[in-house]
Amino acid sequence: MASLKEVRSRIQSVSSTQQITKAMKMVAAAKLRRAQDNIIRMRPYAQRLNTILANLTRTADADIVSDYGVAREVRKVLVIAITSDRGLAGAFNSNVFKGVNALIAERYAKLPATSISVLAIGKKAHDYYTRKGSVVGNFTHVFAKLSFETVREAAEVAMDGFRNGTYDEVVMVYNEFKNVATQFIRAEQLLPLVPAALPASATPTANVDYLFEPNKEEIVRTLIPQSLKIQLYKAVLESNASEHGARMTAMDKATDNAGELLKALKLTYNRTRQAAITTEILEIVGGAEALAAG
Repeated sequence: MASLKEVRSRIQSVSSTQQITKAMKMVAAAKLRRAQDNIIRMRPYAQRLNTILANLTRTADADIVSDYGVAREVRKVLVIAITSDRGLAGAFNSNVFKGVNALIAERYAKLPATSISVLAIGKKAHDYYTRKGSVVGNFTHVFAKLSFETVREAAEVAMDGFRNGTYDEVVMVYNEFKNVATQFIRAEQLLPLVPAALPASATPTANVDYLFEPNKEEIVRTLIPQSLKIQLYKAVLESNASEHGARMTAMDKATDNAGELLKALKLTYNRTRQAAITTEILEIVGGAEALAAG
């Protein structure tokens, strides 16, 4: 049985840990509110932009969208893995790694490992794939000051790589935010773009009539790159909200577990203390009886 000093030390240690997890839960809750507001505002914009783009390109000439819409034989792939900069968020980051592995096993199993590169957004993904030697670029700074401009740099790397033939396909893997306790792993193809594809929630409007100023070609060529950057930015915002939700849930469970452990330790402490007192009483009684007998 552990000594009273050891039990007291463990109680103090668990209490300190519980205070830390409570504080981290509160911080995550505050950040989650802002992140959730950002993604809720972004979703309608991204969906509407895709709808307009699909309607415009539905009647556009093939050479207008060929830069990002051409489908080539898939020989080299870029996977954009979006994680967090920090841990202590449960299975948030490991689920992304599992999602990337599942994507490669299901979709690119016939390709050699050297044909698959990873553009890591988030320090955890960067560290993980750097060890594997497949990482492209360094975007560990994205979440330090999250904005469209910081994400745009990563999107341009992927877009330029596709345009010049370095990659034949670009896929994003990230956590999609549903609520505080639920996040889903999503694998979405970013490139090549299929112009006529509409979002599942959108209603096809093949007969929409647009007035183009200055002209259709320039508008479409401007909208396509902007749409691709918006899609990646949306995925990063989804991941950001999911991260704070996952960390809030993980810290809440850690706080509860610390409370249960404290109850068990205090019970052990009381039992150990009672046993020590009982032993001392028995020793005193035994000594008194020995003196009386003598």
